[in-house]
Amino acid sequence: MAQIPVIAVFDVGKTNKKLFLFDENYKIVFERTARFLETHDEDDDACENIDSLRLSVFDSLREVFKHKEFDLKAVNFSTYGASFVYVDEDGTPLTPLYNYLKPYPPELGRQFYDAYGDEAKFARETASPVLGNLNSGLQLYRLKYQQPQVFEKLKYALHLPQYMSYLLSGQMVSDLTSIGCHTALWDFNSNNYHQWVSDEGILPKLAPLKAADSVMPSVFPGSTFCVGAGLHDSSAALIPYLVSFNMPFVLVSTGTWSISLNPFNQTPLTADELKNDCLNYMQYKGNPVKASRLFTGYEYEQQVKRIADHFNKDAIVYRTVNYDPAIASRLSSKTALHNRKLDGELQKSVFEQRDLNDFGDDIEAYHQLMIDIVNQQSISTNYVLQGCKVQRIFVDGGFSKNSVFMHLLALAYPQLEVYAASMAQATAVGTALAIHQAWNSKALPHDLIELKYYSGVQNEKQVL
Repeated sequence: MAQIPVIAVFDVGKTNKKLFLFDENYKIVFERTARFLETHDEDDDACENIDSLRLSVFDSLREVFKHKEFDLKAVNFSTYGASFVYVDEDGTPLTPLYNYLKPYPPELGRQFYDAYGDEAKFARETASPVLGNLNSGLQLYRLKYQQPQVFEKLKYALHLPQYMSYLLSGQMVSDLTSIGCHTALWDFNSNNYHQWVSDEGILPKLAPLKAADSVMPSVFPGSTFCVGAGLHDSSAALIPYLVSFNMPFVLVSTGTWSISLNPFNQTPLTADELKNDCLNYMQYKGNPVKASRLFTGYEYEQQVKRIADHFNKDAIVYRTVNYDPAIASRLSSKTALHNRKLDGELQKSVFEQRDLNDFGDDIEAYHQLMIDIVNQQSISTNYVLQGCKVQRIFVDGGFSKNSVFMHLLALAYPQLEVYAASMAQATAVGTALAIHQAWNSKALPHDLIELKYYSGVQNEKQVL
């Protein structure tokens, strides 16, 4: 029986570490999920267990090789961003894998911005809101000044996807999808590393850039598969849409965060946009992706719980609330919709301030919650729509399955086509697609994403 050509994709989130095998039609033919206990750094802050992660790569591949029905052609990696592995000449990690949520020393932040210009100007140049350790370049700055002996031994600082790639390729490289994402390392005006990186002697500590769609030979014993350079997960999740659609679009990716991504908008970030949590990602071909973020998913969970408690309901019922245009219309005409914002106030909840006694029942309160969330969402999404003609909005993740959210979003954008998009494991599929030519003998697929159209006033209909 002929073997099935496959690619292995390691999709590493903060909680779940997943391995997928995809066949040439991008169907999952094998999967495995693991969770590791966190360890602690020298300050007793929780962090990823890099040893467990490293060993899991080799253990997982050995398991794949036991399945004789598969012919492993390639391996690639996507992981969360803002995380460096500091390695010496031999590729051995010199420190724990510090958590990007670790507090950044205020005095070191002041020292940095005193030396390299005011925060707003620097944020515009690097398309990076001031985010402490989430600006991974500042982690390197911190290492230099707080652990100079380690900095001296440092061969390269590898973002996590590239460290995992190194384990199989033996080559230390950097990738623009990681370097270009709110790291404070990249100057989007000059399309090169920012001057401070050179001034601080950090540039030699960054491995040579490798194209995100290129591959390297494996050094895994007895193997012939090739190895991708790895991708930042947010950039990987965009790839199936870039492959599938040519017309300009915005992708609203929803989960704990709701991130609006516009890969067709290259206008520079303004001070107002940066203040309201806009930033640039980098897509795998090297072009900037303007993005805006809201903490919507978390806010939704908190307020749904408040509604359920107040009306003595089980919160599970709100997973399947149908949109009621009469309720939405009544609330819209009765209430000022709070679709204005104060400076820096976009992330603050409007619904949190509402008195639940003002609503006749829980479904009415739920519709008001979704009206408030969609008003915030439209403000956030408008930041990435400005200056760029877009015809479609795609929504994926949790809110794509929410009838009330989708209808209200369609009402907010009557001039655009609004779709709920559905595909299994978009990040992992995007990671495989990035190196399609290196492992797959078939043409790029164009039926990866299932769409459902919302007009806001008509019943949703299936788009085939």
